[in-house]
Amino acid sequence: MQDVFIGFTSITWQMIVMYLIGGLLIWLAIKKEYEPMLLLPIGFGAILVNLPLSVVWEHEGTAGFLKVLYDGGIANELFPILIFIGIGAMIDFGPLFKNPLMIFFGAAAQLGIFATMIIATLLGFDLKTAASIGIIGAADGPTAIYVASKFAKNYLGPISVAAYSYMSLVPLIQPPVIRALTTKEERTIHMAYHESNSPKWFKILFPILVTMTSGFVAPISAPLVGSLMFGNLIRECGVLERLSKTAQNELTYLVTLLLGITIGASMRADQFLNLKTLLIMGMGLLAFVFDTAGGVLFAKFINLFLPKERKINPMIGACGISAFPMSARVVQKMAQEEEKGNIILMQAISANVSGQLGSIIAGGLILAFVPLLAP
Repeated sequence: MQDVFIGFTSITWQMIVMYLIGGLLIWLAIKKEYEPMLLLPIGFGAILVNLPLSVVWEHEGTAGFLKVLYDGGIANELFPILIFIGIGAMIDFGPLFKNPLMIFFGAAAQLGIFATMIIATLLGFDLKTAASIGIIGAADGPTAIYVASKFAKNYLGPISVAAYSYMSLVPLIQPPVIRALTTKEERTIHMAYHESNSPKWFKILFPILVTMTSGFVAPISAPLVGSLMFGNLIRECGVLERLSKTAQNELTYLVTLLLGITIGASMRADQFLNLKTLLIMGMGLLAFVFDTAGGVLFAKFINLFLPKERKINPMIGACGISAFPMSARVVQKMAQEEEKGNIILMQAISANVSGQLGSIIAGGLILAFVPLLAP
């Protein structure tokens, strides 16, 4: 008789908490439309894996389908690599070529990574785990998963959840930080945009050169940079249009769906509900705040040396994070709210694209140098 009711008798308060967390993520996805493609499968996966006996993960020595997906897609970094191919196929580097100055914002907005690494070490985490927590600040879920799978597999669940959750909450996180660091006058700065077309040969050569450069400077970053640039090469070559559209749509959607529910499956109550998880979630939020602040303050610093007619709207600096193109949309919306007719979208996109590059370069540098400091 006990076996018949085991599903009810084995429920714990921790499992109930995880059901509530999963339900909250699903509510944010549906009601608020915050990255539903990510939050909905993550939330459902969190509920699914915390059902009694956790059959979807492992039962009586047999791996469930979510553990199979985890071992075949996250533990070996396959899902992040496939998603990077899709992202690369989506990205048009043209705006960045027209505004090369914006590439510096992709570097400045990585401040949160290294600031959070320092905080994490001060809180008692070892350097490799601290680096994995800091990479949440890259605002790049696949990079966060990739680094965490190398350095901190025990914390892969909370790190992944923090990275993707805060990415989806960029419209809530960034505006207060931007407003706190800028004046009304700064937020209404207009920026001229000059249309120009980059030659096709340059667009084709760019992903190849970036891949080779990263391979020489930080060889361990080659999978991240290479997959992103391969996707971009498919887009720009002009002879693989159907493959490019497939990478942008079907491939990205399918892998994101599987990645989301698998990340949710890593949120098992016995491993997720503890003080360190709360610390990781808190530090992840700080990383996003520091990233936004770093980009905005860098723009204000640059403006000290520019004439009035060439000053940069400092909100552009916030787009240096890798949440593409969400951050650019947020900044353009803010610009419109401050002054109707103020169009800074293309500059914002340029900074946002540079942030995508900056995040994977930062991830590659962490993968390359952290093992030297903490073998």
